[in-house]
Amino acid sequence: MYVRINKTSQIPHTAKLGARFIPQMQYVWKELTMKSGISTLFTLFTLLQPPPAPLLFIYCYLKRTIIHFLYSSESHSMAVTIKTPEEIEKMRVAGRLAAQVLEMIGEHVKPGISTGEINRICHDYIVNVQDAIPAPLNYGNPPFPKSICTSVNHVICHGIPSDDKILKKGDSINIDITVIKDGYHGDTSKMFFAGEAKPADKRLAEITQECMYKGIALVKPGAQLGDIGSVIQKHAEANYYSVVREYCGHGIGKGFHEEPQVMHFGRPKTGMALKEGMCFTIEPMINQGKPQSKLLGDDWTVVTKDRKLSAQWEHTILVTANGFEVLTRRNDEVFPWEQ
Repeated sequence: MYVRINKTSQIPHTAKLGARFIPQMQYVWKELTMKSGISTLFTLFTLLQPPPAPLLFIYCYLKRTIIHFLYSSESHSMAVTIKTPEEIEKMRVAGRLAAQVLEMIGEHVKPGISTGEINRICHDYIVNVQDAIPAPLNYGNPPFPKSICTSVNHVICHGIPSDDKILKKGDSINIDITVIKDGYHGDTSKMFFAGEAKPADKRLAEITQECMYKGIALVKPGAQLGDIGSVIQKHAEANYYSVVREYCGHGIGKGFHEEPQVMHFGRPKTGMALKEGMCFTIEPMINQGKPQSKLLGDDWTVVTKDRKLSAQWEHTILVTANGFEVLTRRNDEVFPWEQ
């Protein structure tokens, strides 16, 4: 389950160009002086509207300053938790349980089933078979009302299961599972299709999975977060897709969402350096159309602004001494680096 980059919705917008830019500059200054998170700075950089000509030099200077701060490894003061061997074992258990839910639910995804029924099947399996806790249930503000996320077609993330949402032939759906076992989280998601998929829709899902794998393959001590984001962005854009920028991967452990925030775009050799014992998710959200998103009135469901298809895959990753371990690997999964 992804985390929203901080405070995106709080950027002020006013009608006129001149009146729009001044409040935005004031907001940026407030965020900088408060030493807010790196992700907030990125969001401000991406969402600032170009000012009228007399203020353009200030805009360019501010943009350059934010980029420097964003990609400076020294700027990352995030409190990242390095997992102990005992914690890693618990993370392995939680990750395996999350993967098992995806293995179990696949046969149920077919035309005619509701996302509400998919949620009930997963909830019963997590609670009654695994003796675990579905992490999304009652999480956040407002509390998320279901045990899993089901994002269908143009829904990017955080789709709320409903008995009224019936899958039709050819629908694509991302099922996002997070379980808590012995106090630790395992977080993963997978794309499914209800019946036969259209070639274009299937291709988007495949390229998105490739993006995730390419990001995972770069994980090792000393690698930087920008390396992961850059390879994901390049592969998506090389295939004429776009990367959702408002949502990102995240650290995970005792907490559902911990530091660091893992962007799915960026520049190589920038950002926080990875260390052995770090745990985080890599979960690119890739769109067929433009990258812009829209948050619906339920304060959870996020859709593509142009209503075109979106896809996403997710794994929980542990940084090991020699590279990485995929804690949410499914039994049916063959990684490209193993072939």
